[in-house]
Amino acid sequence: MKILLSALVFTSLLFSQETAVAAGSGDSEAAAESSLFHSGRSAVKAERFSDATEIFMQVTAEEPKNADAWNYLGFSSRKLKRFADAEKFYLKALALSPAHLGANEYLGELYLQTNRLAKAEERLAVLDRACLFSCEEYDQLKDSIATFKKTGKSRY
Repeated sequence: MKILLSALVFTSLLFSQETAVAAGSGDSEAAAESSLFHSGRSAVKAERFSDATEIFMQVTAEEPKNADAWNYLGFSSRKLKRFADAEKFYLKALALSPAHLGANEYLGELYLQTNRLAKAEERLAVLDRACLFSCEEYDQLKDSIATFKKTGKSRY
């Protein structure tokens, strides 16, 4: 009975962790619920990256410890090909949350876009340690690295 109960608790904890990660949450779940954050995320989904950048600049000014907002700011900046800014924002997200899956993947993608394969492979190693039983972010960066090695070009 004790073994069954322990297995149930472990499975429950594992599931709740995976659900939080899949939802894109880092250390700032409550902040992710703000209407300004939601507007920024909607702008990203609609590929309005200039709008998203402006919104997430506001979010990070109001919530400087929101790793998810820094990650979205980096993502939007990278999509606008503002690579130096994007790198700075991803590194800020990782300073707040070193195992942040999205920031690690996207920073790896940025490194590929700027021809820094070894740095991208470092991000892949971080994701390998952070993902308990593999994860989408690890798989995507691994595929991007493989493509880069074959073609010499980033997928993005």
